[in-house]
Amino acid sequence: MTTEQQANGVTRRDVLLGAAGAAAAALAPAGAAQAQGAAVSEIIHIAGTVFEDRNGSGKPGDGNPAIAGVLVSNGEDVSVTDSEGRYSLSLRDDAAICVIKPSGYMPPVDPATQLPRFYRLHQPKGSPAELNLTFAGIAPTDPLPASLDFALKRQDEPKKFEVVLFTDPQPESEVEVDFIREDVIEALNGTPAKFGITAGDVMFDDLSLYGRYNFIIGTIGIPWWNIGGNHDLNFEAPDRHYSRETFKRVFGPNYYAFSYADALFLMLDDVDYLGADPTKPHDAGKYEGRLDAPQLAFIKNVLAQTPADKLIVMVLHIPLRNYLDSEPGTNLQNLKELFALFEGRRFTVSFSGHTHTTEHHYFDAADGWTGAEPHHHHVMTAVSGSWWSGPFDHRGVACADSRDGSPNGFHILSIDGNSYKTRFVPAKEPNGRQMRLSIDSRFHSAQKEVQREFRQGQLLGSPIAYAAVAATSLIANVFDGGPKTKVAMRIGDRAPIAMARQTMPDPFVEEVFARNEATKKSWIKAEPSSHMWTARLPADLTPGTHRIIVEAITEYGDAVNGRIALEIVG
Repeated sequence: MTTEQQANGVTRRDVLLGAAGAAAAALAPAGAAQAQGAAVSEIIHIAGTVFEDRNGSGKPGDGNPAIAGVLVSNGEDVSVTDSEGRYSLSLRDDAAICVIKPSGYMPPVDPATQLPRFYRLHQPKGSPAELNLTFAGIAPTDPLPASLDFALKRQDEPKKFEVVLFTDPQPESEVEVDFIREDVIEALNGTPAKFGITAGDVMFDDLSLYGRYNFIIGTIGIPWWNIGGNHDLNFEAPDRHYSRETFKRVFGPNYYAFSYADALFLMLDDVDYLGADPTKPHDAGKYEGRLDAPQLAFIKNVLAQTPADKLIVMVLHIPLRNYLDSEPGTNLQNLKELFALFEGRRFTVSFSGHTHTTEHHYFDAADGWTGAEPHHHHVMTAVSGSWWSGPFDHRGVACADSRDGSPNGFHILSIDGNSYKTRFVPAKEPNGRQMRLSIDSRFHSAQKEVQREFRQGQLLGSPIAYAAVAATSLIANVFDGGPKTKVAMRIGDRAPIAMARQTMPDPFVEEVFARNEATKKSWIKAEPSSHMWTARLPADLTPGTHRIIVEAITEYGDAVNGRIALEIVG
């Protein structure tokens, strides 16, 4: 079903600005009703019906009952359908009108791509021709129909369910689209997850690849929701306005919301584009992490209609905060404005990508958080890892270990009522292991720094000389570890030894990158990792082979472990 078919819209008629305030169920001041990226121009009034499509006609009535209490938005204001399923909104010439999927219902889904079609774009003039966009934008849209209706179908939504979380698949070529197909699609064969989400950088600037990528993701067989990243922009745009024309043509609104069971998902766009830079390749300009005023109003208005016991899941591209730097392009600049909207909320979590690192952050009142419980923010592992860098495996797929040492991969979000947890799914690690153990000593370090000599097959493992034992450490990279993770090692039958969290580059990945300069992208280097733990080996270890088991208790209280055979010679 096309967007036009699913939304059988409204006769356009001009109204006075003040009349919008009288719209039946508009919740926010009508004068603020500026839809996503809309230019200031004439205001029109629309109305329509949200209904259950029981007979497949795509039209209300004739056995298709109205649905009351559904939220419909113009990107800022929110209207709630009445007992007859009717809503009313005001909007300007450029707008995206969307139904906020309620629990227990689903909008139409494109059968080939599994993209939900929950919106109607209203852009009568289309994307401005004078921008000369490299990638096709939005063609002039048809006049709105007499009643802008949204069809939904009932579906069972258990309180306990799973979601696939992607961020930064980020292919910049057809070959890297191949990598995505080979690396992650098979891992999701038969997944019980109810839907998937991609948290931005669907592409790496070449937006012509959206079509092929979406068809591949569609083969997973579950609905897939997307937001854009800084590499999903139309760089020719002078600012944030018109910077998502291609993205909106393919995926719909650049920010929106939907509910599933007891959770509300806020899908946000915090890439504030500052405009084209003709001195840079493809005119790519700078950007900052920021939610604009219409989005903040949208969040406020949606939360006003969301019960306090619901889990709120925010998905953004640029992190609320990251460990690597404090630059405006990698941290949300108006964090406290966002946090102010969550006063008293207990059940919240947020996810982002962008930095190609794996991080956990916790915010409380000292950070401006106004919720009743600290807010957990999870920066997720990139599907592309180190932007598809590194040596190729036997399939010809880049190994793509991330710059903080995590393998490339994705996450599974498990929700039960208003509680949640995640687990990391590495793309290539044997048996899906959750940590990598390395042995490092002054001997290894001297070898790396002075001789640049790497022994094939060693990669910071043993054997080590007996004389070097006291100068040797075990290093554990717990791929999805964070501030609450506890790690200990046990050597043979000895008592466990607690390992200390240490911010440092992963020496394994330092060595991988050094060995494979020709296969990595020029800007890639090992960066300090937030999920490294270290412990010195006991000085009294004797020559021979020793079993070392490392156990980590994760952020969610789950146990994961790894093991290594330590050889001491001499």
